[in-house]
Amino acid sequence: NARIAGLDTDLKLTSSDYQWLLTIFYISYIVFEWFALMWKVVPPHMWAAFCVMGWGVTATLQAATYSWSGMMAARFFLGFFEAGYGPGIPFLLSFFYLRHEIGLRSGIFLSAAPLATCFAGALAYGITSDSTPVIANWRLLFLVEGLPCIVAAVATWFLMPDSPEKASFLTEEEKSVARARALRQVGSAEAHRVGGINFTDLGAALLDLKNYFTALMYFSCNVSFSSLPVFLPTILSEMGFTKLTAQGLSAPPYFLAFLLVIATTYIADRTQQRGIMIMTLSLVAAIGYILLATTSSTGPRYAGVYLAAAGVFPSIGNILPWVTNNQGSDTKRGAGIAMLNIIGQCGPLLGTRVFPDSTKPYFRKGMWVCAGFMLFNGLLALGLRTLLAWENRKLDKKYGLVDRTKIEPGAGDENDGPRFRYVL
Repeated sequence: NARIAGLDTDLKLTSSDYQWLLTIFYISYIVFEWFALMWKVVPPHMWAAFCVMGWGVTATLQAATYSWSGMMAARFFLGFFEAGYGPGIPFLLSFFYLRHEIGLRSGIFLSAAPLATCFAGALAYGITSDSTPVIANWRLLFLVEGLPCIVAAVATWFLMPDSPEKASFLTEEEKSVARARALRQVGSAEAHRVGGINFTDLGAALLDLKNYFTALMYFSCNVSFSSLPVFLPTILSEMGFTKLTAQGLSAPPYFLAFLLVIATTYIADRTQQRGIMIMTLSLVAAIGYILLATTSSTGPRYAGVYLAAAGVFPSIGNILPWVTNNQGSDTKRGAGIAMLNIIGQCGPLLGTRVFPDSTKPYFRKGMWVCAGFMLFNGLLALGLRTLLAWENRKLDKKYGLVDRTKIEPGAGDENDGPRFRYVL
C-alpha cells in the first residue's frame, strides 16, 4: 500500500531496492525467532509491552525516513520486535486454554493479520484519495499504523495478566477453576510454567521429526502468505484498475479470510481433526493461485484472489495450534513454535522475490510457485497426520486406551505421559 501511495517514487527505489526492504524484515525476524521462548522466562506482561512499544516506535519512525538505508534500518528493527511478539502468542495462550480450546483462541489472534490487511487496504484507500495531502500519503500510512501501538503497549503493561491466577478481572472462584484446569492440562508441572526452560525437553524438541513437518508446512504457506498482501494492490493495479480502486479492492478478500480463520479453527477444535482442515484449505488456495496463473481476464483473476486468501490465511491459523497441540511440555511447545518460525519464516525470503516487475502484468511465475507450495503443504499435512495416527496407536498399545472421564493425580492430558495423545 505504501508503495502505491508513492514510497518508491519519493525514495527513488528500484524494484531491487523494494525487494530488499521486504527481505531485510524477514532476515531479522528469522534471526530473533528464539525470542518466542522469552514468554516462559520473562513475565508475559513485561515482554509483551517491550515488544509492542518497540514495534510501535519503529513503525512510526518509518514516516521520518528520507533514504533507502534509513528505511532498511527501520525494517530490520520491525522484524526484531515482531519476532519477540507475534510467534509467541499461541505459546502464551497454551498457558490459559486446553488443547480443544486453543485453536479458536489462536485463530482469533491470527485472524487479526487478514483483518489488519483488510483495514490497511481500506485505510490506504481513504488516505490516498486525498490528492493534496499535507504530508506524503505513505508517511501518513506509517503514522497511523505505528502510533496506536505505542498506546497499546502502555495499556498492556497494566492490563495484561501473566497467568489466570493473576488476572484482576477473575473472582476467587474463577481463579480456583483456572487452577483446576491447569492441573488437568499439565498435572504437577502447573507450578513451574513460567520462570525457566527445561533443556532436556528443548533437546528432545530439536530432534522431533513432527516439528520439522510443521516447520516445512509453515514455510510453504509463508511463500504465499508473505507475497499476497505485499503485491495484491500491485496485482490489482495491473488488472487495469486505477491505483485508488486497487487499494479498495484489496480489502474484501482479506475480510473473507478473517472470517474463515475463526470458523476453521473452531471446527478443527471441535472435531480434533486439524490435518484434514489444513489439507482442504491448501487445495482451495492452490486452486486460487492456479486461476491467477492461467487466466488473463479480470473476473476469474479476482475470484482467484479470494480463493488464495481464503486458503492461505486459515491454513496458517491451523498450523500454529497444531504445534502446541502435539508437544508434551511447555518447553517443547515453546521450542516447537520457535523452530516453526525459524524455518517457516524463510518462506517469505522466497515469496517476496517471485513477483519481479519483469513478470508484469500477470506475474505468472510467482502464481505457479505459490500454487506448488500450497499443494506441497497439503501433502505435508497428510504425511504428518499419518505419522501422528501411528504414534497414537503405539501409545495405546503401551498404556491402553485413555479414559477421559477420569483424572489421575499428578498426570496431565497435555504433557508427556500415559494420558497424552496427539491431535490429528
